[in-house]
Amino acid sequence: MDQQFRNFIPPFGLIDLLDVLIVAFVLYKLYALIKDTRAVTLLKGLLVVLVMALISNWLHLNALYWLLGKTLTVVAVALPVVFQPELRRALEHIGRGRFFAKSKRLNEEEMTQLFRDLAKTAVTLSKTKTGALIVVERETGLNDYVESGIRIDGLVSSELLLNCFVPNTPLHDGALIIRGNRVVAAGCLLPLTERSGLDKELGTRHRAAIGLSEQSDSIVIVVSEETGLISIALGGRLERRLDFTSLQSRLEELFSTKTQGLSDYINRRNGRQ
Repeated sequence: MDQQFRNFIPPFGLIDLLDVLIVAFVLYKLYALIKDTRAVTLLKGLLVVLVMALISNWLHLNALYWLLGKTLTVVAVALPVVFQPELRRALEHIGRGRFFAKSKRLNEEEMTQLFRDLAKTAVTLSKTKTGALIVVERETGLNDYVESGIRIDGLVSSELLLNCFVPNTPLHDGALIIRGNRVVAAGCLLPLTERSGLDKELGTRHRAAIGLSEQSDSIVIVVSEETGLISIALGGRLERRLDFTSLQSRLEELFSTKTQGLSDYINRRNGRQ
């Protein structure tokens, strides 16, 4: 019996263990790169179809298994086309030596400073009625939108944010995207909401903020150029008439609802850069 068991399970040595660890590390890094894009949603859907195919085969549901098998075949052919931007971006990351990048950890003081700078910037822009669109990335990756703007990669500060929204400059009319406590890009293009029935006084910035919040879990801060009002777009809805205190408190509240806490979130996002 013991001999049969040994024949059934192939020998597993040190080289095999090293092989498994290398493959696991590569898959983890590739997943980290993909997770910075909207492609992760497509991958989840593909995983569901694959699991359903395995279950249907196990239960001998031949018709369903045939249908899912054909679907997976079509998907396999289409994957290189669908994920072309992500594949190109992954190769670029490897070429720049960022594939093995180490994460940077932020302390509590740095995290508090992030929200203080965002609130201070919004209030300053509000006083001068300078329009602004600031995106704070959360779990949904925004690299697709980052690439539509101008790369910055600078530590968040009120001075840097204000300089990005100087009127009549190339960066003023686009959105600024923040990942962790760093500005990754400015002058970015965001999708406009297609929802009807919105308040007619809402301009392009507000519609872009709502549009992105409909497609991601990002928090979008909007400063109206006409009224100077500060708003937050989240989940396709607008929270309006915020001031310094309410904006800072709301940001802390929204990020602290993550199950792993605010610190884990920002550390994780910085590790993906």
